This record gives sequence, C-alpha cells and structure tokens, in this order.
Amino acid sequence: MILRILALLAALAPCAALAAERECAQSPGKVIELCVSVDEGQARYDVRRRGVEVLAPSALGLSFAGEPQARYTAIAAARRSASDTSWEQPWGEQRIIRDNHSELTVTLSGDTPLNKVVDVTFRLFDDGIGFRYGYGAIPVGQAVSVTADRTQFRPAGAYQAWWYEGLGQERDEYLYKQTDARRITLAETPLTLKSENGLYLSFHEAALVDFPSMLLEGDGAGTLTAWLMPWPDGVLAKKAGPFATPWRTVLIGDSAGALADSRITLNLNEPSRIADISWFKPGKYVGVWWEMHLGKSTWGSGRFHGARTENVKRYIDFAAKYGFDGVLVEGWNQGWDGDWIANGGTFSFTRPYPDFDLRAITAYGKTKSVKLIGHHETAGAVVNYERQLDDALKLYADAGVPIIKTGYVRHSGAIADAQGGLQWFAGQYMVRHHLDVVKAAAKHHIAINAHEPVKDTGLRRTWPNMVSREGARGQEFNAWGNPTNPPEHVTILPFTRMLAGPMDYTPGIFDIAHGKDEVTKRVQSTLAAQLALYVVLYSPIQMAADLPENYARHPDAFQFIRDVPTDWERSVTLAGEIGDCAVVARQRRGSNEWFLGAVTDENARKIAQPLGFLTPGKRYEAQIYRDGEGADYRTDPLGFRTERRIVTSTDSLPLEMAPGGGVAIRFRMVD
Repeated sequence: MILRILALLAALAPCAALAAERECAQSPGKVIELCVSVDEGQARYDVRRRGVEVLAPSALGLSFAGEPQARYTAIAAARRSASDTSWEQPWGEQRIIRDNHSELTVTLSGDTPLNKVVDVTFRLFDDGIGFRYGYGAIPVGQAVSVTADRTQFRPAGAYQAWWYEGLGQERDEYLYKQTDARRITLAETPLTLKSENGLYLSFHEAALVDFPSMLLEGDGAGTLTAWLMPWPDGVLAKKAGPFATPWRTVLIGDSAGALADSRITLNLNEPSRIADISWFKPGKYVGVWWEMHLGKSTWGSGRFHGARTENVKRYIDFAAKYGFDGVLVEGWNQGWDGDWIANGGTFSFTRPYPDFDLRAITAYGKTKSVKLIGHHETAGAVVNYERQLDDALKLYADAGVPIIKTGYVRHSGAIADAQGGLQWFAGQYMVRHHLDVVKAAAKHHIAINAHEPVKDTGLRRTWPNMVSREGARGQEFNAWGNPTNPPEHVTILPFTRMLAGPMDYTPGIFDIAHGKDEVTKRVQSTLAAQLALYVVLYSPIQMAADLPENYARHPDAFQFIRDVPTDWERSVTLAGEIGDCAVVARQRRGSNEWFLGAVTDENARKIAQPLGFLTPGKRYEAQIYRDGEGADYRTDPLGFRTERRIVTSTDSLPLEMAPGGGVAIRFRMVD
C-alpha cells in the first residue's frame, strides 16, 4: 500500500510542478480573470471577461543591453491581495474616487542576470487591468539600459480601431482614422478598439515617470507590441537599480461610455505629493490668443502686437464684467520676432516687450479680481527654457500669476538636448523635463497647462498642479484651415484622447465662419455644439476662446459659458458611439445642479435622453441651448434657440442635434 501511495505521488508530482507555472486572479466582482503563465521560455498573461477571452496569451518582459533576450523558467512566487478604498480629488471630473481592485504579483525567474528576478504586479478592476514590472533585485545605483519592451496586447477577435500614425510625429495633433485594427502600424495611446460583438478596449499607460512614452506597434495580424520612444543612441530607457516601470493599462467595457467613466488611470497613480493645493482654483479664462490665430494681431512686436498693456486691460475688463477668473496673454516676452519656431533659443522668459507692463497689468487685474495666466513658449528649445526656469517662475510668482501655459511648438519631432542630441518629443528626456517643470512650479504655487506635451497618464493625482494639457488636435486648427477639424473629431475625442485626462481644447468660438466661405477652412460646428463642448471635453480650466466682441453679439448663448462650472461632483457618460455622438452629464461640485452636453458628427441626430441622473422626487428647470430649425454646420451654423422646461428624474428629454450640432443644458433644482 505504501509503495502504491508513493508511486501515485510520484506520478502527480510533474502535474503539480506544471500547475505552479500558471497563476490566476479575478477582479473584485469576478468580472475579469487574468492568468500568468511560463511556458517554453516565455512569460505570458491572458485576460477573460465573464468567461470570454478578451486578450489571448500575450508576452511580458523587458530586454537589457549587454545580455541576450531572457528566457523565463518559472514563476518563483505569487502573492495576492485586495483593496477597496476611496479618495478625494481636490478638483476633477469626480470628487470621490473608489479604488476597488484585486492584486496579483508574480516573481518571474529568468536566465539572464538582470531578468533573474522580475516582479510583475497586476491590478484587476471590474472595468480593466493595469500591470507593471519591478526590478527590485538590481543593486542600488547600478546603471542599466532597456533595449526592448516585449509587452504585447493580443485582442481576441476582430476589432475596429481609432488611431493615427505615431512614427515621425512632432506632437500629438492629428486627426483620427478608423480602420481594421490589423492595419495599425504604430499608434499613440490611448488606443481604442471596438469588437464586432460590441466590446470596447482601450490601451494606455499610467504614472509615466522617468520612462519613455509607449506607443503600440501592429504586426498586421492584430498583435500590438509596446514601442518606446528612444534616446538618440537607440537605448529606450536609461535607469538605475532598483526601478519599476509605468503601469500598462487595458480598459474593458460594454460601451464607449464605460471606458470614458473608468477611473483606473487615476487609481494607478500615487497620492498627491503636494500637501495643500488649495492655492489652485478651477475656473474659466479669456485671452489674447484667438486674435493672433486669425491674423488680427501678432505674437511678435510691432504695430499689431497683441500683448500690449492696453489690449490686455481690455480683456481684463471683459473678464471682470462677465465673471471670468483669468486672462491668458501670449507673445508678451522677447523672442517672438522672425521665425520664432526655428529660433527658440532666443526666447527670454523674464524680459517683456516694451509695450507690455507686467506689474501694471497684474496690479490692474487684482483690482478686478482677475488673474493673469502666464505663457512660456519654448519652441522645443528646452535647454534654453531650463536655464531660465527658476527666474521665470519667480517673476510670475512675485507678480501673482497662478497658472502658466507652456508650449513646445517645433518644426519636427527633434528636440536638442544639452549635448546636442536630438530627442523625441515624448522620450525619457522630455518625460523628465515636463515633470521637472511641474515640480518646480509647485514650489511657487503655480499650476501648469502644457501644450504640445507628453501625453497625460494620470499624474495630476500625484502632482495636482498639473491641471490640464493639450495633446490632441485643438481649436486652433479651426483658425488655420488646413483643413479644420471635421464634426466627428469632437465625438472621437471623449473615447480616445480624453481617456488620458483633461484637455485644454479651448472651445467657445461664436464667429464660426471667421470670414471664410469654404467649410473646411472654418469651424465645422454649430454654435450650440460649441457650448456643449464645455461639458463634453473636460478641463478644470476652460477658455472662452473667441473675441469679446463676438460674445456681445450672442448674449443668450454666452450665458451658458458664464454659468457652466469647471469642477464637478461626479460625471457620467450617458450615451455615445465613437465618431458618431457623445452625451455627457456632470454635477457641479457641492451642488445639486447638473449640466449636460451632447455633440454629433456630420449627421443630424435625435436622442431620447432619460434624466435618471437627477435627484429623484425633485423638480428641475432645464435651461436648454440647442440648434435651431434648419441649423447646419455647413449652411446655417448660427441657427440657435433657447427654451426652458420643468423636468424630473422620471422624464426623458429629446436631444435634437443638427449636422455638426449639439445641445447644452443646465438643470437647476427649483424645489
């Protein structure tokens, strides 16, 4: 009998060893299951949702200079935990964020020195996953060079994708295209996919710190592999031990709105490093900006210089009259004359043009309770900017400037570093630079709104003075006309770029045609759609981007911009389809008041929208700003009307949108 038992145990031993090379975990609600396995030298993970395969087995791991590609031989250990907590944003699209996840950390054993011990930590939420690599066994201070990121995402089944080409870009300002996901060559993230059975995925990253930005490279068959923006010498990341990578994220949902309402990216970032951020206040601003894009004034000095003291005071008067918090001024500092993009090294960030009096302007604004919003355009000459940064921040801090819009416009993707090397706009060098600027600004109680930035990865949780950024094709393209943004653009952004975080799109253009006859040379939108963008495209700082005189011509429509807040108690995406339409509702922070925004593409659309988000048993006055009869972004973009209705949470409102149109609604509780 003893011999039979020993023989049985011997027979089972190989099976037990085999089973140990696969570890699985489930999300808190058992919606998602993730398994990690090691087989034939490869470490892989796979993901299922409600029992259905979402990601087929996909490769894991990094490679390093000086050693061959590692082969993984075993899962040496597995640790599991769970957490269900909540935390409060100091400002944001949702005040209270729930962080409910399961965690699985596995230690992979590899056959190379640097990959001998690798921890991979997976966090599973009911609406997606995040994972990152930890190289805690590399000795402190030992320099290593990452030469490949082997991370894969292998969606199971056929998908459509919304993306743009990532190779050779100098910034993230391109129109999205919709294709079969197998046609992806190299795509920026967030990269959003929709399956033929209605499942939505979005791939991105969280907590991008001291690592290059990740793009995704397609193989023509559906597999996506991480592609990191390299240093000039070809190295992807230069690190010192021990270190951890950013989180790689996958959002998973039954609707496009489910992706938009996920908070995974924020939850994967560290808590705030700023003990008291009360000095930053969300708000709205106007500025000396759109007039330059229209050619009515110039950034450079001369007769038509926009940043003149008297012109800025005119904007301050307008802001004070209508309740705006700030006035942005571009072109105030010396360096803009001539080809400023090619000569970014000539910019001074402390010397104004003679017709711009910083002290007089900020003092005047103080009497009107209006702050100056500063501007630092680097033209990609980051060495010149870093050399002056401390003095520039001190100048603004002493003058009471609370926010700076930074810019990195350049002719190509190349940025020269101190050694003369040409850097990618979102490689590790620039990731470090942008975070250094934010940290330095925080010491002076200054917030940063970055244009031409490294993409957002949720770092606003850790550094809440990183309040907004651009990182997509914004409103200025609607002034340039080469061509302008088509109507579908703003129906794609909520489910692609906006999944990363706030965007300074600069909405609110009322002079739709601005002197242009051809539709593709002007704003391809109706007036009502411009209002809806204040709700659909979130930012804690929103610009009323048009000229003051254009708002005076449309006081009824302008009232919505005056009323809409920029800080929210909670937000919910009510309806939407990528490239077709988006409907978003947001509750004013600390209030029972709600706002709704809806936009459509080039097609007219009517949506019966239930109002179940309103407080049950209460009546609300719905102040509706919508397209008028016959409105059309091509023929009658200014067709517009307002109306008021009494509604409750049991009602449904028809949202009628013209081609290129929209609806904006304020819900004010009346009892």
